[in-house]
Amino acid sequence: MIFEDVRGRYASEGEWSPFRNESKDGYDSVEWAAALPYSAGKVGMFGGSYVGATQMLAAIVRPPHLAGICPFITGSNYHDNWTYQGGAFEQWFNESWTSLALAPDTLKRAVTKHADVLTGTRRLPLVDYPLFDLERLPSQSNSTQSLAPYLLEWLAHPSYDDYWRSVSIEDHFSEITVPALHIAAWYDIFLGGSLRNYTGIKAHGGSEEARRGQRLLVIVGGHAGDGPKIGALDFGPASKFDGDETTLHWYDYLFKGAQNEFASGKPVSIFVLGRNQWRQEDEWPLARARNTRYFLHSTGAANGLTSGAPGQVGQGALSLVAPTAEKPDQYIYDPSDPAPTIGGPLCCTALPTGIGPQDQRSAEARSDVLVYTSPAFAKDTEVTGPVSLDLYVSSSAVDTDFTGMLVDVWPNGFAQNLTSGILRLRYRDSQEKPEPAIPGKTYHITLDLWATSNVFLAGHKLRLEVSSSDSPRFDRNLNTGEEQAHSTRVVKAKNVIYHDSTRPSALIVPLVRQ
Repeated sequence: MIFEDVRGRYASEGEWSPFRNESKDGYDSVEWAAALPYSAGKVGMFGGSYVGATQMLAAIVRPPHLAGICPFITGSNYHDNWTYQGGAFEQWFNESWTSLALAPDTLKRAVTKHADVLTGTRRLPLVDYPLFDLERLPSQSNSTQSLAPYLLEWLAHPSYDDYWRSVSIEDHFSEITVPALHIAAWYDIFLGGSLRNYTGIKAHGGSEEARRGQRLLVIVGGHAGDGPKIGALDFGPASKFDGDETTLHWYDYLFKGAQNEFASGKPVSIFVLGRNQWRQEDEWPLARARNTRYFLHSTGAANGLTSGAPGQVGQGALSLVAPTAEKPDQYIYDPSDPAPTIGGPLCCTALPTGIGPQDQRSAEARSDVLVYTSPAFAKDTEVTGPVSLDLYVSSSAVDTDFTGMLVDVWPNGFAQNLTSGILRLRYRDSQEKPEPAIPGKTYHITLDLWATSNVFLAGHKLRLEVSSSDSPRFDRNLNTGEEQAHSTRVVKAKNVIYHDSTRPSALIVPLVRQ
């Protein structure tokens, strides 16, 4: 087993630049390891998050002796589902990852480099001994440029362009020729990418061995924490996961031919929320799941929770019956007072409002959050697979955001977030070519809410939240259409959701028969 610091990090020399050097360096590292005297010539890689990225980026350049990978909770595209999502900047992740994980090592290296003790010993008086040569350290006024220039690069490339395309895994699935165990996680910030890596290589991998050799394991937590206690919920003893043991089993199977769960089991294993049990499946998404439309309904007042009994809501409803003539719902989105992030898939530290599953009722009480709720289920009802939101919208602004969240409402009113998504309106047709909206014009848009596997137990309700902000998980859209990275001007937007016979907005969920 070999542990390696990538270029420019910790004990490794060179300059640190995320993603840019990992394919070339990964190729060299694999081939070096394969040539060691004790090597049998098969090299496997493993690890999570960015260490998953190093595996994927190495795999797309096909080192001859790479024989398997085990990427854990990692992305498939470092624009969408890492730095941006639906065109919105992943602000909390990007800034906390940079501040808490990346820049401190860069600063430490600079301090070590510019600590000139010998020269300092000649300074008089003795009380003026300089700990560091501060004039040669990155200046405080330009610390981002000096310590984290990549953050400015990410902001300078909000659209999907050649800067991102050159390191995209999704654009190179056909170049990957090795088996892989993909470990994803509900409530993980890279859930969408982990699932796309599995389905993408299985469908488009560059060899029969790769296409047949993909495995998927979906745990709960990931960057949101280890089970059984994650966020506000305890998912029971079955949710405990030993990543090291699982990795060893994978390579025992792949390299030694061990007849373990990877040899005899089905290719997909998922942890089903609600029942908090493991289940094996033949494929992902599930072929037997039936995409079902829950249509949005109201008389024009789905804004927030009302006073009264716990969990009581306004007029917003979800139903399998399509709407006819109904008033649209509308709200004022004010970037100066955005709807807050409460839990959810975060990294690299929790917000004061928590991480993972949390009670969403305080957000649902806001007038700029539309709440649509189904009747209580009479029997257990399972939703497993990709979830999307089909909306007909308009805005008074030339650009704004729309967010959606799938929620499991417990009988006591606890509103458990399951999965969510966002779309920046300028990217409604393309991540590559943003286009301003025409104020007042109706647009038909689709939000990717990623996926879940959750059994809504009898007595629970299905709920959808629609808003225009999820801050600070995502940057606030200032509604001006100006460049987000440098704009400071803020305008309010009146945003409208239509649900009638010609504009039937709907939540689309995959129902699984019990």
